[in-house]
Amino acid sequence: MPQVVLVNPLIPPNTGNIARTCAATGTELHLVGPLGFEISDRYLKRAGLDYWPFVKLHYHESLEAFKAVHQLRGGRWLGFSVGGRCNYASFQFQPDDWLLFGSETTGLAPEVKSACDTTLYIPMNEPNVRSLNLSVSVAVGLFEARRQLGYLQ
Repeated sequence: MPQVVLVNPLIPPNTGNIARTCAATGTELHLVGPLGFEISDRYLKRAGLDYWPFVKLHYHESLEAFKAVHQLRGGRWLGFSVGGRCNYASFQFQPDDWLLFGSETTGLAPEVKSACDTTLYIPMNEPNVRSLNLSVSVAVGLFEARRQLGYLQ
């Protein structure tokens, strides 16, 4: 099943909402530091409500630590970015994909994007809107991957 990876997330409620989505879908959530908050942050906990025991949470102190885990487990890195190469809806997902999302203010760093097997974008009609909220983007990407792979039954 695809996994969600947040690289340097900054806003606790976004991460809490994403954790809740991951709990509801049984999706592993990887947080790659440095984080813009403490894991014990009350806003993070509040956004996830009482679902934290159901989150398959993995914390990696750095990108290098995360790369070591990925190397053991395999799979493609799919970076979500407003400047991505492929429309996420026309991309063919695989069960061992890692869906990478960057921080709310800067997105994925160039070195992370260049390490990705490909980058995906979520199309938006209004050119004056820079991006979607991080938790919305994760839900859109994750549910499309799950739909394609038959996990929505």
